[in-house]
Amino acid sequence: MEPKTLVSLSFCSQKSHSVIKTQRKVPFDGHLLVGESDKNSSFLSFTNFVCLMVPKSNQVLSAHKFVDNINSESMESVKMNGQHVRVKMDHSHGYLMSYWKNTTEGSKVITDYVTNLFNIDVSDIWASKQSFHIIQHVISRQKTPLRYVSYSDSSATSSEEMTYILKFCRPMSQLSMHLKPQNFRFTEKFPKIDCLDISGEWVTLDNLLTMDGIDIILGSSTLTSSDVNVFLKHWLSGGCPRLKFFLTRIGSVNILQLLDGLMHNAVFVENSRDYTSPYGYSRTLSDGYDIQREDGLTATVCHQQTGKLVIAVWPETTYNYN
Repeated sequence: MEPKTLVSLSFCSQKSHSVIKTQRKVPFDGHLLVGESDKNSSFLSFTNFVCLMVPKSNQVLSAHKFVDNINSESMESVKMNGQHVRVKMDHSHGYLMSYWKNTTEGSKVITDYVTNLFNIDVSDIWASKQSFHIIQHVISRQKTPLRYVSYSDSSATSSEEMTYILKFCRPMSQLSMHLKPQNFRFTEKFPKIDCLDISGEWVTLDNLLTMDGIDIILGSSTLTSSDVNVFLKHWLSGGCPRLKFFLTRIGSVNILQLLDGLMHNAVFVENSRDYTSPYGYSRTLSDGYDIQREDGLTATVCHQQTGKLVIAVWPETTYNYN
């Protein structure tokens, strides 16, 4: 049976719940994701997707805001972690929708219910300021580290939330932060995260020099050509040893500042080359400069017409980030 069918069956009786919890041994295909549909609903799903889209057919249980115009007479009542909860079936996609006066509480309860039923930990979280609580809840209740956290919001984000994610969401494979923090500075060492995807102008050169990632994406930054020059020298001397791909959007690029002190080790490459990073970021590198490290690794530094600066380390490697 599919996970969503097993969840529905588990509410039929205490015996069915017990059988599912104790007898199901085959692992599910995918990671358990807690996601946010909108400010009034959240869901759990098993997925291998890395983009922020999950088909409703993959969902196993969802929590929605109980509003006055909902016809509660058409709903069933089930017991979930000691609480009586109204539910109804999404017949189009085959999963149960639960309804709560407080969706914050609801998302926590359905997370606890599904993880307990299947004896599994949460792997991925897609959250916003509205659902930040679920990140805290999951981290507080499980020892297994999260694999992937995406935290995005168009409204202002507090320094406390930013600091919490960077300090406690680790170790982790992927972290995506698309936020607008006000006057935020992170003064501690950056956590070791394989793939960092950050939008926001709060990342400083000091932050960059403490990163240890494979893919580092800075969608917007205040870094300068001189800053990237310092980072290149840092990499050449053995810093950020796992780096395969670095991308940032900076203002005008001064190639003399960018390659200051490195021209003796820089080879201009006029032809175009395609490069795909371990986490699937693809770029065509044109008119770049190759710089070689003492261990033989070569990095191509390329300023693109889109205003993005790319550092790609050869040889290309693939990584199963699912």
